[in-house]
Amino acid sequence: MALGKVGKYVISREISRGGMGTVYLGHDPYADMPVAIKIAHAEQLKEEESGARFRKMFFNEARTAGLLTHPNIVRIFDAGVDGDNCYIVMEYIEGGATLKPACKPDGLLPLGRVIEVIFKCAKALDYAHRQGIIHRDIKPGNILVSGDFEVKIGDFGIAYLNRTDSDQTMVLGVAGSPRYMSPEQISDQTLAAQTDVFSLGVIMYEMLTGRSPFAADNFALLIQKIVTEDPAPIRQHRPELDEMLEAIVARALAKKPSDRYASALDLATDLSNAFERLLMKAARQIDVDERFASVRKLPFFQEFTDAELRELVNAGIWINADAGKQIIVEGELDESFYVIVDGEASVRKGDMELSALRQGDCVGEMGYLMRTKRAASIFARTRITLMQFNPTVMKKTSSECQIKFLRAFLRTVIVRLTATIDRLSMPA
Repeated sequence: MALGKVGKYVISREISRGGMGTVYLGHDPYADMPVAIKIAHAEQLKEEESGARFRKMFFNEARTAGLLTHPNIVRIFDAGVDGDNCYIVMEYIEGGATLKPACKPDGLLPLGRVIEVIFKCAKALDYAHRQGIIHRDIKPGNILVSGDFEVKIGDFGIAYLNRTDSDQTMVLGVAGSPRYMSPEQISDQTLAAQTDVFSLGVIMYEMLTGRSPFAADNFALLIQKIVTEDPAPIRQHRPELDEMLEAIVARALAKKPSDRYASALDLATDLSNAFERLLMKAARQIDVDERFASVRKLPFFQEFTDAELRELVNAGIWINADAGKQIIVEGELDESFYVIVDGEASVRKGDMELSALRQGDCVGEMGYLMRTKRAASIFARTRITLMQFNPTVMKKTSSECQIKFLRAFLRTVIVRLTATIDRLSMPA
């Protein structure tokens, strides 16, 4: 249509085109706010056989979504007929784009974002289901993400209203987007909330892998796969993904509704738990990476490969102590060997300070080698970080790592003995 007005709304520009109509950016002069206006394709309304069904589907969106008020569902403000134009006035999502690019291999979102999107969709669907509304067409093109990452489900054109207090005529029969249909939807069976859960599971699979769980060259093969074949586990495509995420996707895509999540809320709950686990794993990984970087530059570890050093970082006991804290107690039996990662320490015999230790220095060689009583005490001079090793810890590492450690340890002992001999041989 030519840009101008429809009803009381001023149209400024086209936003997008879809199967049901064209969406324009408009302005509500009374509320003084931008709105999105979907105008039905006029040529489809004029078709003798399909026009009535098309009109029913078009206004079905206004009827069903108009019952819903949720932060993750596109709001419907108005609907009407103006001359030859059927229109629906909706919430305008500034900077909004569909999820389609995020389902392709070159557009995958960070893992946390994927979980966030699916979680918000699941919460919105649970709300709709509790109002007796089944969407039936959950797909990437019907989910909008705004510039500040607000998620909105839209297009309730073929939604099914399962309410005893409604006398509205719904669009019945097989309807939807085949690639995202559940097995029972394709088979034209009675639908419940689990059909939307399945569709959301398909989207999650695509957002995590960039692949369709039911890729097929033709419609017949697609139907066969959806109804009879389980998709490849997501970790087959991305081994680094968490097992919990794999289990969530598999359950959402279960063939039988009874094997799926009983509600979208149950799916959201598992996603929330997965997100917390993801954050914990990320924090642990950051901690490991920081520790690895802090010891990589120390002389004791120069001959270790990165893989061997990561073994030590994970196996070693990490000690953090404030200034004044005693690390080694004189006279105690101790078989541990220490490497100072950061900070300074002092070696004391009774009340006498014998020497100072700094970053990269080692201490405790004799105790580790011979399991003898400590001949001196070690105190932290500053805030200090040490790695502690003992025979039990080293048994957790690979044989290659143990050999490298023994070599580095013996080198440290030789350097210490040589320094002691040199000091003793100096003239008084």
